[in-house]
Amino acid sequence: MAERSISPQHRLAGRNCADPEGKPQILNDSGFAGRVLLSLSARLVLIFCDDKRLHALQCLMNSGETAGQKLTQQPAKAVPIGDTGERRNLLLNARRVVVKLGTNVVAETDGSVCAERLEPIVAAVAHLKTAGRQMVLVSSGAVGLGRGWLDVHRARTHDLITRQACAAVGQVRLMYLYERLFSRHGVKIAQVLLTEDDFADRRRSSNLRHTVEKLLKFGVVPIVNENDTVSTAELEYLGEGTRTRIFSDNDRLAALVTSELDANALVLLSNVAGLLRHPQKADSAIPLVTVISPELKALASGPSAGGRGGMLTKLEAAEIAMRAGAIAVIADGTQLDSLDRVFRGEPVGTAFMPAVPMAGKRRWIAYAADVRGRILVNAGARTALLRGKASLLWSGVVKIERAFKPMDVISIADVHGREFARGIANHSSAENGTRNPDQGSRKASVLVTRDKLVVLDRA
Repeated sequence: MAERSISPQHRLAGRNCADPEGKPQILNDSGFAGRVLLSLSARLVLIFCDDKRLHALQCLMNSGETAGQKLTQQPAKAVPIGDTGERRNLLLNARRVVVKLGTNVVAETDGSVCAERLEPIVAAVAHLKTAGRQMVLVSSGAVGLGRGWLDVHRARTHDLITRQACAAVGQVRLMYLYERLFSRHGVKIAQVLLTEDDFADRRRSSNLRHTVEKLLKFGVVPIVNENDTVSTAELEYLGEGTRTRIFSDNDRLAALVTSELDANALVLLSNVAGLLRHPQKADSAIPLVTVISPELKALASGPSAGGRGGMLTKLEAAEIAMRAGAIAVIADGTQLDSLDRVFRGEPVGTAFMPAVPMAGKRRWIAYAADVRGRILVNAGARTALLRGKASLLWSGVVKIERAFKPMDVISIADVHGREFARGIANHSSAENGTRNPDQGSRKASVLVTRDKLVVLDRA
């Protein structure tokens, strides 16, 4: 019988299923032949595998470390359980939820507001909040609304400054719209505008988390968007520039918010029914995904008509959420009851099951840090990093494609240019392993130590 780690969502489900006196209950999981006993007072998770093997995991409830991380130190990999009952339980018991609305949900093609689609979504968010969940909304649409209000032709928005001006106007209208809709349900909202530096800087990302958590404690629904008027990272078209962007669309922004807040669920609402096996058939959505494979990524390409993100960016966002230990769902936000159905546990859209979560610092290196440098390494170095617990030595570097300084996060790729890892550099690229052996130590030959390195792709 294979061992399984217990995700934060499973522990949440156990707390919700405890009796009024707080006594632990036995929960049946159809996904594996075992029983899970959650002891609330001792904070232990006990797994009985076929009544023969017993493992006790100390769950550090007040730290960032999870039982899954105690069980294994390997990078996150989606657990191949694929049980629709488990999907339902995770969504029913998700306490902290991030919902992202795409431009094609918020606005019509001419840039005007689509109240018909927004009103039921806002009502669903308000209902979920009233039911005891903490809700965060990530909303696109500022550029589109501003363009419509200013009567700017879509072709003119290829100019960056014009897009920023449209965003400045549209963000005001967007928040006015949400304030009016949420006030009907007695729900207060807050505006949270972010730039890449709010994630790239560890101190600022910590401040972001504390601020949003305080808003949630006040019973407020934070509405998040990129600060498009001062930040150009999202508004610039993909393929320009030399930096590796932290987010280039609100799908990834929503995933990073999910990761930063340790949310239990991420729902991406767009104008597609999920990840489709056949792009021209709306009823061909794949219901459940446990591993985002190259074959799945091949199904998605190109941006959407009204926004910047396409299905590929949604898969990337789902992967970030999975590695943060959250379930992600891609669903059709143009269907008026889609959000309600998702959290009733109905098989709507495509669900991506959570993986064993990465530690917070490792997630930051992998997804949120500002990647400044890029290097290519030889086959021997690649094998050592993928198969062992080795650090990256200067001797394995064959080319420096982008310069970097000490403590910069760098992208590590093979000789064919395929990125497979990221890490924090101990030295600048100018040093390039040229220290005199008599003047340095063994540490001088180590470019990235193992504890500051994250493997992204083992393929």
